[in-house]
Amino acid sequence: MIIQKLEDGWKLRDCSSGVCFDTKVPGTVFGTWLECGAMEDPYWRDREDQALAMMEADYEYSLTVTLEKEVAKCETIWLRFEGIDTLADIWLNGLYLGQADNMHRIWQYPVKQLVKAENKIRVLIHSPLPFIRKAYEEDPYDGAPESMKGFPFLRKAHCSFGWDWGPRLPDAGLFRNVALIGAKRAVINGAHIRQSHGEEAVVLSIYPEIETFCKECVYSWEVRVMDPEGTLTEYPDSPKTVTIPQPKLWWPNGYGEQPLYLVELVLKEGNEILDEWSRKIGLRTIKMNTDKDEYGRRFAHEVNGVEIFAMGADYIPEDCIRGRVSRVRTKKLLEHCRECNFNVIRVWGGGYYPDDFFYDLCDELGLVVWQDFMFACAIYPLTPEFEENVKAEIRDNVKRIRHHPCLGLWCGNNEMEMFISANQWIRKPVQKTEYLIMNERIIPELLKQYDPDTFYWPSSPSSGGDFDIPNDPDRGDVHYWEVWHGGVPFTEYRKFYFRYLSEFGFQSFPSLKTIESFTEAEDRNIFSYVMEKHQRNNGANGKILQYMSQMYRYPESFSHIVYVSQLLQAEAIRYGVEHFRRNRGRCMGCVYWQLNDCWPAASWSSIDYGGRWKALHYFARRFFAPVLLSCEEEGALTGSMDVNEENRTIRNTARFYVTNETRVPFQGAVCWSLRSSRSDVLKQGKFETRIAPLSVEKLPLLDFSEMDGRECYLSYSLYQEEVLVFHGSSLFVPPKHFVFCNPKLKVWTEGDEIFVKAEAYAKGVEIGNRAGDLFLSDNYFDMDSGIKKVRIADGGPEGLYARSIYEIGRSSDE
Repeated sequence: MIIQKLEDGWKLRDCSSGVCFDTKVPGTVFGTWLECGAMEDPYWRDREDQALAMMEADYEYSLTVTLEKEVAKCETIWLRFEGIDTLADIWLNGLYLGQADNMHRIWQYPVKQLVKAENKIRVLIHSPLPFIRKAYEEDPYDGAPESMKGFPFLRKAHCSFGWDWGPRLPDAGLFRNVALIGAKRAVINGAHIRQSHGEEAVVLSIYPEIETFCKECVYSWEVRVMDPEGTLTEYPDSPKTVTIPQPKLWWPNGYGEQPLYLVELVLKEGNEILDEWSRKIGLRTIKMNTDKDEYGRRFAHEVNGVEIFAMGADYIPEDCIRGRVSRVRTKKLLEHCRECNFNVIRVWGGGYYPDDFFYDLCDELGLVVWQDFMFACAIYPLTPEFEENVKAEIRDNVKRIRHHPCLGLWCGNNEMEMFISANQWIRKPVQKTEYLIMNERIIPELLKQYDPDTFYWPSSPSSGGDFDIPNDPDRGDVHYWEVWHGGVPFTEYRKFYFRYLSEFGFQSFPSLKTIESFTEAEDRNIFSYVMEKHQRNNGANGKILQYMSQMYRYPESFSHIVYVSQLLQAEAIRYGVEHFRRNRGRCMGCVYWQLNDCWPAASWSSIDYGGRWKALHYFARRFFAPVLLSCEEEGALTGSMDVNEENRTIRNTARFYVTNETRVPFQGAVCWSLRSSRSDVLKQGKFETRIAPLSVEKLPLLDFSEMDGRECYLSYSLYQEEVLVFHGSSLFVPPKHFVFCNPKLKVWTEGDEIFVKAEAYAKGVEIGNRAGDLFLSDNYFDMDSGIKKVRIADGGPEGLYARSIYEIGRSSDE
């Protein structure tokens, strides 16, 4: 196969105004217009509306290209588009090739009889807006209320039409490679590699997909396997299987290494090489354990025979402007996940299937991928044309992704079974039938054909399908949103023991520097027009304040509101994760909503659009630690928060748990101290502990009911051979009621280290700098009086500051 990439020399024309620019492919309309200075930043203030209006127009890509000689010699030539967003008519040399109407699939046209020495390619991309409006008017199919009506009719990233965290910016373009592809007498269209694991070896069964153009020719192939150390082994004579002795197994992050093997297929006619195909694979077994147990049914990733506790977050598209997503940017994001002990990433079904490099990176970093198909929160019209279109989409992406060791499961959709079973969006009975046909017949039948070894789950959440209690806490996965959408306090998490929590979340504002990137100074009030334009969950800024009132004093500056919102979010998710990890075995997964943002906004993300870690991401490094010390405290938060309740009695107790999510035993010591707000030790103790691999140890109950919870706190640390593994603290009352002393924080640097000194207990210590670009080994932490040292991973110390909860709601003279 010979590939002539068509990258340079394209022109992009606005069919309404006639404005035309030189551009490159891959690219998009918004990307090109921004690069040429022809549009303003759609993320700035409320300019989203101007950008949306641009997409009422059609746009034309055109290219004049000289056919390369080696391609011209080939028996077969295709014009291939790996990603067209979304509605397009395509011409070559004035001859119509066809129409594209799905951004999630490959569009390829045979052009051997049409190409010349000089060729003119023309792609007319039609506006998606009149299309979805007309389709909805003719036969309404509904979905997520934050999105534009009619979005389910178009196989385009749903969130580009708006979501409860994203804007309405339906960009368009040729967002993946375009190429002329020449093939000689035969070509490898792909290969399916299946694994059979024995005690001493792994057998690879190889099923090449070879398309031939010459009936008289005789073909063969050889297989080459390069192991992780670089040793190459060749297997000639068209082998159906190859054996890998002493295999090095691929493991998720935290459980082992991620060695990768390179498998190459070389297609030959005699000694002439006709085509080559290669992929990196990892040797592992992976499945979901759904066996019955005493609580209902398990739902756990099982890798190489080991059940892992899923720890991670839900991934959404990284940018509304598709061309801004790159391997470098995605690598940084996913490395930030590994640094915080993630082992799972869920690719949410309302965006698009990520690029190949996304899965390559997850392979390398040990991140198991829960892969939704791109259906979310909607009803779909299952016409014959729609069905065939979707089948092609699924085939393309399953064949593209299936070889990756990171692939943990396929999931039919996001939240559709749950909503449809409750008759959400249903206008006619056939719409329920269409759902079942798509998710419980069409998709699993295709997977049986193209990837029978990967587990399929019909929806998220689900108990296994057929509208059978989709959000059952005792089976399958759960989306729990009573905390946040339901307005209940986050102490409610402790009332549940979900088998696998694949969505739960809590909002906060992005970092101040990120807010400054889309606001003027006068916009920096959470109820301003611009701040509410960048908050797509209706009424959510007020909800943040409502939750904040339960925990903290009222922040009197915009900067403090941002800071406290992030601490509130982090504490809420920590409270849930620690509880569920304490119940390992019954619960086997905590995947929070959401990892990232597609534009600068208030949202549930732990990393904001500017790439800055919110407090939640620093907390995740701690609550996803392989060995976790957590404190199950009881006090005013779990008792009565009504300070005026008659005969109010609060019992202050605490119990420690050590959770060992590694494959080796852990031996250490838990040291605790009850302290005054000045950090004076009132009581202290120590527990020696030895925890088996992949298990939890529950320590004895401590009772401090005789103490006033407003004036003392519990400090605790975990040591392994006198090395500090973990430190934390717990209050018995909400922080707003605790009698803090002024910690008089001082901060300074020595080389690449920052030192913080506190004269009293300091909670939620944030270290920042003027540029807002610090990445630290730890941040948003609690500390006793004394000195704490953190390492600078990135950023500079200029304009360094430190603050804590003590400052919130206090006058300058306190």
